[in-house]
Amino acid sequence: MVDSEEVFVVPNFISEGYFTQTVVPREMGLDGPVTQIGGRTVRYCEPVGNHPAMTELLLARAGEVAAGVPTRETALLIVGHGTGLNENSAVAAKEQVRRISELERYGEVIAAYMEEPPLIAEWDKISSMPNVVVVPFFISDGLHSYQDIPVLLGIEEEGELPASQRAESRRVRHELRGRQLFYSMAIGTDPGFANVIIDQARRAAG
Repeated sequence: MVDSEEVFVVPNFISEGYFTQTVVPREMGLDGPVTQIGGRTVRYCEPVGNHPAMTELLLARAGEVAAGVPTRETALLIVGHGTGLNENSAVAAKEQVRRISELERYGEVIAAYMEEPPLIAEWDKISSMPNVVVVPFFISDGLHSYQDIPVLLGIEEEGELPASQRAESRRVRHELRGRQLFYSMAIGTDPGFANVIIDQARRAAG
């Protein structure tokens, strides 16, 4: 499918993990950051979620969904999938928590996961602020962000028609468990992601 002598492969994934470290290299016949295949140079880039711009994208998304809410009275929860297949799958969310915490903008910054502790289902226990902003650290708005996470948060019921299939637009603000809960779209829906993909290729080129 490719005629160019130089090829850049950018994994459109949030974090390093089983797919980026095992499946993609195996299926494409890659043996490292640079592989020679059929006279072509194939450069395997880092996942888009590793890019430094993720921090500003997360902060911008949180600011949009909870505009006017005092950030020092707000917990920012960055939600990843979490898995037992590869411990690195949780690293990207933890790194973003570290970076955002250092900025001291939010009262709390917490990484939470669907399938490993700390669990997003226990958001009211792992956070203490009166306002809670939840940003799914996912590439797209799919099953997890539209259906699974809302159920785990308690803003939707199990078996309810997912937001993607309902006529009304998804509400972002909820009064729940004595808190104000704000739930955003997945970070990968941000238009800035296109620039991140391009820049990951530039960075791999050196």
